[in-house]
Amino acid sequence: MNKSLYKYQQEVVERAVEGENIIIWLPTGGGKTRAAVYVAKRHLETTKNAKVVVLVNKVHLVDQHYSKEFNPKLGSTYDVVAVSGECERKDFFGNVVRDSDLVICTAQILENALIDREDSRHVELSDITLLIIDECHHTHKEAVYNKIMRRYVEKKLKGERPLPQILGLTASPGTGGARILAKAVDHVLEICANMDSAIVSSKTYAPELKEQVPRPIKKFDIADDRPLDPFGDHLKLIMEQIHEYMVLPPDFRLRETGTQEYEADVVILEQRGVRENNRLLAQCALHLRQYNDALLINDTVRMMDAYSSLEDFYRTKILTAIDETDDFLMILFHENQAELKKLAMDARFENPKMAKLQSTLLRQFDPKLMSRGILFSKTRKSIHCLNDWVCNNRALQDAGIKAAILTGAGNGNTYMTQNEQKDTIRNFRKGILNLLISTSVAEEGLDIPECNLVVRYGLVTNEIAQQQASGRARARNSEYSVVAMAGGPEVRRELTNEYLEELTAKAISQVQEMSHREFRAKLTELQTQALISNRLAETLKITKRCRYSAADIQLSCRRCFKIVASGSDIKLLDNEHYVNISREFEEHYKVGGQAPIPRTFDDWEPGRVISCRKCSEQWGFEMKYKKVALLPNMKIKKFALETPDGKVLVKKWKDVQFPVEDFDLSDYCKDRFPDLLD
Repeated sequence: MNKSLYKYQQEVVERAVEGENIIIWLPTGGGKTRAAVYVAKRHLETTKNAKVVVLVNKVHLVDQHYSKEFNPKLGSTYDVVAVSGECERKDFFGNVVRDSDLVICTAQILENALIDREDSRHVELSDITLLIIDECHHTHKEAVYNKIMRRYVEKKLKGERPLPQILGLTASPGTGGARILAKAVDHVLEICANMDSAIVSSKTYAPELKEQVPRPIKKFDIADDRPLDPFGDHLKLIMEQIHEYMVLPPDFRLRETGTQEYEADVVILEQRGVRENNRLLAQCALHLRQYNDALLINDTVRMMDAYSSLEDFYRTKILTAIDETDDFLMILFHENQAELKKLAMDARFENPKMAKLQSTLLRQFDPKLMSRGILFSKTRKSIHCLNDWVCNNRALQDAGIKAAILTGAGNGNTYMTQNEQKDTIRNFRKGILNLLISTSVAEEGLDIPECNLVVRYGLVTNEIAQQQASGRARARNSEYSVVAMAGGPEVRRELTNEYLEELTAKAISQVQEMSHREFRAKLTELQTQALISNRLAETLKITKRCRYSAADIQLSCRRCFKIVASGSDIKLLDNEHYVNISREFEEHYKVGGQAPIPRTFDDWEPGRVISCRKCSEQWGFEMKYKKVALLPNMKIKKFALETPDGKVLVKKWKDVQFPVEDFDLSDYCKDRFPDLLD
């Protein structure tokens, strides 16, 4: 066995090296990727016409696995290639797989290639001899990993061969929400069935694993109670005035303000208002959500952060009032604005959790120490607020803290590009930065240097996220801190997660103790059930999609209720973008600034933001397709669907109840430029 592997790693790869489908379960920092590199190397050495594909679930992990592990170990002997969404090679992915020995890519790229019929892009599962799936606990429900593995399982049950060997990697399978052992066992078996794999962990060399991957010291840093909160109290008074103005339906009750439950209630209330053509109800609910968000921010970070969130919201609304409801809500805020700002600036009533967070950071950071830490918080909004606080806090700056935010990749001001993520992590490794303030993006998969402090702040998550975050504190005698109020939801969930972590281990142990015959029989049973359920779900989806004809559907602006389009105006472009091809639609929208999409695309380029001409609600953006067609790309969540049976609201286009035809560029050009085609 390879001398570069620890004995516990040698133990967990043994069955995979023999060609068995295996899930490797090792804690964060246990070297799962290193073990996978070894299995890939042995597979390439011993398998005729070997073809290895490594799947990851986040774009930044493609380059990380390529540059940190697979290429340094295998690149001198084998053709190792990394392919991500920002790489031109994805457009010839079929050719890349055929011409390479090992390909690292996002799961979505492989999924697209399995569907694509173009030879240069198409891949069959039979083309692959070893499929490595990173963070394989995501192989469930409608996750892209599971879509790929469903194809695998269906072929296996039909007896189709060849199929690739499967190697899964995970630090935290979790319990799937189960609180009792039998249900947790069912969850682990379901993951095994989806992966068609047995799960292995270190038994003989568990002491060596414990020595190499020490657990951090856990601390609950409990903040003092907030004796007075006049800013929050004033927000609640404003909300009470809105409650009285809107006249709640007699069958509807709102739960306590300043909670996630209240937020869920007002979301439902807004939807009800739209469906019932009750704009008063819908708009009041939208504004109540903003005040409730301010209460939640006030409970998490500074009062001024909460005030600023409201100020930003009303700044965008000042020129868009269209009826007396808007007038009432705008006047109500402006009448209270000065008092809210005054209260938010009064340091006597500041959030006590901020003081506790400061003392927690100062416990580990000092100009004389080489400290590194990660501060996790829930939302992109909160981490931006925390970063501003750290950078403007004299005590933290004197302690030598050099902080930066780390968020997921995406579009918009609060997201980061892939290159920005790389630069931030590179600076963290070099010591230019020593504190990352991050959302959950840094919890899973990222190769981040050993930290001596991990802080969870304002987070209530499951046991998987907790284990992933804890695993980032890898330095000797490192500290894992939970900053919270006494008896708060964060503390309760943290203690629950400790139990669930133990339950996960017990469930895996029980699965491992099953006889080979019993285990395989159970997997086949679960796979057969999943296949039948999936076929039924697909049938229901098709039936639902054809419930109405496109011509029977009208789209109305969700904010002002004005009807602006027909379902037959909507076309599906490149199996991804829903665009409106009607000339009449142009009369209903106005254009703003350039859409904030910091990426380039092969066939199209983003244009200007579009918004409702009547109420200024943002609907999406224009996209220029093949330098010819200027097409409004619409967000369905900004519209209501007027059906023969009443209004319907959907979050995603895939859930609309009418068929959408594919966009045809030649038909579009015939309609728009008939003279050019004569």
